[in-house]
Amino acid sequence: MFVCPAKKRSVLNLGNLVWLALCLLLSSHPAPARSQGVPDLPATSPGQQQPDRQPSGSISGKVIDQSGASIGGATVKLTREGEAPSRQVLTDDDGQFSFAGVPPGPFQLIFTSEGLAPADFSGTLRPAEAYLVPQIMLTVATQVTEVRVALTPIELAEVQIKEQEKQRVLGVIPNFYVSYVPNAAPLRARQKFELAWKSASDPFTFLGVGALAAVDHATGRWSAYGPGVEGYAKRYGATYANVLTGTFIGGAMLPSLFKQDPRYFYKGTGSKRSRILYALASSVTCKGDNGKWQANYSAVLGNLAAGGISNLYYPASDRNGAALVFSNALIRLGEMAVANVFQEFLVPKLTPNLPTRAPAQP
Repeated sequence: MFVCPAKKRSVLNLGNLVWLALCLLLSSHPAPARSQGVPDLPATSPGQQQPDRQPSGSISGKVIDQSGASIGGATVKLTREGEAPSRQVLTDDDGQFSFAGVPPGPFQLIFTSEGLAPADFSGTLRPAEAYLVPQIMLTVATQVTEVRVALTPIELAEVQIKEQEKQRVLGVIPNFYVSYVPNAAPLRARQKFELAWKSASDPFTFLGVGALAAVDHATGRWSAYGPGVEGYAKRYGATYANVLTGTFIGGAMLPSLFKQDPRYFYKGTGSKRSRILYALASSVTCKGDNGKWQANYSAVLGNLAAGGISNLYYPASDRNGAALVFSNALIRLGEMAVANVFQEFLVPKLTPNLPTRAPAQP
């Protein structure tokens, strides 16, 4: 701003007026503008500095196993939000690891080692902090192993036989020669003989033989055996011999020779007519050890053989030769057919311990 010099007081005249106007004009003129090429700098107080980036820190720790031993060679991966790629190191022989030059902020560590379950740890690193991670323990990885134990055909058949031996009509009468498993494993020769012995030696078999012998004794059948206790004992022996020879020849020996299954296989499905026909046909047909249906040579020849052997211990007066043998064999086959019909419709309802419950009866 222009400042006019002080003037001595004098009488106001024309010269003074001109001088005064010039002073006023100069004092009202604006100051010249600053050069546009030089930027304005912010005012700073003495000692004040521009802010710098926050200092980095470090992260370290140790990895151990369940016993407390150090784990060397474990992989430690460091990840941070918004930072890629992640960093990783391996632990030394003492299980120690360290990351240097880590920017402050949240972080996550992932620990892995072969054969051990992975672990993780999260934390927040402050500026210039030396962060010490608590000891990380890696445990043995839990492995889920599915083991399927498959029984051999012989073992499976053994299990199924044990289940069949629990089958008793009304909980008392043995019913071992019926399978309620349609695809039951075939029996080996040894198993066929074991099943025959189980049936022939069952306590109820002896009771049943005693009842039949008592009927024969009361009705005078095989009169040559005589009366009294001796006659009853002979009838008992003959009756049990019939059961024993029929069971072993028709249920074990010939089925082993012809590779046939001596059991009746319960059908349980279909119309009543189809089930009746199936039951009747099963007296002269059977399932082979190969699973295919075939003529039941074992039952037919077994009945003939048992009838022929009976001539060795029947009284001479009751031995009628081949005609009696064949007629008895046919009668026995008829009895088997009727028994099969009962097995198909009635026996399952009266048998409390079926290994595989039969389908519901229509």
